[in-house]
Amino acid sequence: MPAEKNGRDGGVQSLQRAFELLEHLADTGGEASLSELATLSGLPMPTIHRLIRTLVDLGYVRQNTNRRYALGARLIRLGENASMQFGAWARPLLAELVEEVGETANLAVLERDEVVYVAQVPSKHSMRMFTEVGRRLLPHGTGVGKAMLAHLPAEEVRSLLDRTGMPAYTEHTFTDPDALAVELSRIASQGYALDEAEQELGVRCVAVAVPGAPVPAAVSVSGPSGRLTAEAVAHIAPAVQRVADALGASLSRAPLSV
Repeated sequence: MPAEKNGRDGGVQSLQRAFELLEHLADTGGEASLSELATLSGLPMPTIHRLIRTLVDLGYVRQNTNRRYALGARLIRLGENASMQFGAWARPLLAELVEEVGETANLAVLERDEVVYVAQVPSKHSMRMFTEVGRRLLPHGTGVGKAMLAHLPAEEVRSLLDRTGMPAYTEHTFTDPDALAVELSRIASQGYALDEAEQELGVRCVAVAVPGAPVPAAVSVSGPSGRLTAEAVAHIAPAVQRVADALGASLSRAPLSV
């Protein structure tokens, strides 16, 4: 059997190609046919078939009843652990944010149509926040979720909302997709999202998407509405933007250690 060729960075070529196929599956929304993968990757069909069969055998890809291929369940554990490592790696930046603004800072990612909080540094106030690491919420009802959705294609957002629905967490939660679309456009223009008691009454949140993150991610500062006044938000929003930018820049310079 011939030896595997080395990739341009010294890696085994078939391993590189297998990961590229997983990335292509993710880019198509998680499902594609062999011919679609061949078009996206530029690889010959026999190579595609061999790599996909190996990934299916390992559980990283599954074949659906319609004979199309989708991301497999075995990736879930890897993704969840990587998200938590991402959170641990980001904690020093969140701590700097808390020191600057005096309120609780959070990091969340979008995972399987849900917002997952992967890191938090609490404020020193006796009344603290409201959510915890590992909590899952639907994105339409959170500041971090709206910040992430504002940077996704409109059709992708609509598909997500069709899958999840838009239940109300409070009387202030967006429950109409058209109204949310207007809100997301405003968020994209101003550079940050506000959660105005949409997830929990009496709580306001300022959130900014992390640019260049490998998965949708956002940094937020949260606190009681009585402390996070309009004047406070005007001071906090630029600070959250700086930390999100710093986190994105760090991600672009070096890979996460997982």
